[in-house]
Amino acid sequence: MSTTIQDIRQLLSRVANPDTHKTLAVTEEALEIRPRGDAFDLTVTLGYPVYNGEAALARTLREALEGAGITVGTLAFRSRVATHAVQRGLRPLETVRNIIAVASGKGGVGKSTTAVNLALALHAQGARTGLLDADIYGPSVPIMLGLSGKPKSVDGKSMEPMVGHGLQSNSIGFLMEDDGPAIWRGPMVTQALTQLLSLTKWNDLDYLIVDMPPGTGDIALTMAQKVPLAGAIIVTTPQDLALADARKGLVMFQKVDVPVLGIVENMSMHVCSQCGHVEPIFGQDGGRQLAARYHLPWLGALPLQLDIREQTDSGRPSVVAAPDGEAAALYHGIARQLAIIVAGQPLDDSGTRPRVVARKT
Repeated sequence: MSTTIQDIRQLLSRVANPDTHKTLAVTEEALEIRPRGDAFDLTVTLGYPVYNGEAALARTLREALEGAGITVGTLAFRSRVATHAVQRGLRPLETVRNIIAVASGKGGVGKSTTAVNLALALHAQGARTGLLDADIYGPSVPIMLGLSGKPKSVDGKSMEPMVGHGLQSNSIGFLMEDDGPAIWRGPMVTQALTQLLSLTKWNDLDYLIVDMPPGTGDIALTMAQKVPLAGAIIVTTPQDLALADARKGLVMFQKVDVPVLGIVENMSMHVCSQCGHVEPIFGQDGGRQLAARYHLPWLGALPLQLDIREQTDSGRPSVVAAPDGEAAALYHGIARQLAIIVAGQPLDDSGTRPRVVARKT
């Protein structure tokens, strides 16, 4: 009996993707099957960037099909990042499919360095990615991306994003005078940040990484309530004091209906630049234990390493300064996990819900 396309769909519907640990989507949109002689050419559409050829998934699919006596011709993968659900009462931006907050319970844990390298990693993996600097009292994106000047405005109302290393970006740091402090009260800060987000002409982004202000005060809370977020990740060090604050940030997002997509442990260990000796000077496995306690994904650990700091300060973060280096590989691994987790979140259905408009009577 000859094999039909429906036979292949039925067979592959029972195969788990080794990256997501979920069964493969076999709809016509997700899986294109074309007979070619005695073989079948397959194109698989993934909800996250195709990176490194998807070797594990390709091997799994070939083994399943060839084990059933089906000859595989070409096997290709393509990426189509969907728009995922945000907080109730909010709608995603039209030009940004997924906004992801990178947050910490306190400052000084390397949140901004993590945010910029994750954004650069997603871009390098093929995703259309942007970076919004919402840390208004210490804007660092201009320095980290090696950018200067002010955003241009074509229509006098909106801003074109600045572009550094392929990332679309914006920051209050582009709009302030050099060395000028932001002496603003909370409501002014919140208004400035929401305008920075909405008035920037983001160009068809799969992901917008938001470097959130540290802490869980009014600014961070209001941002978490007003910015339509697909999710957030928490950056912490293994130190007990940092973990205590990280828990507060985690709970804050959960209370405003923002899914926490995972935990990143920064400064997990110190690597001596002279001898390579590794020492956990801030403690060990604190971030992993935090993730386990709250049943959250553990995204990975990053070292306290001199070249990560030097590269970021120079305007060429590790992912672009040393793309084949160990630090870049760690950031790529975290970014890939993050994208896969986002792809597994509920899809946005706000377009099917009626808008509620308040009118005076």
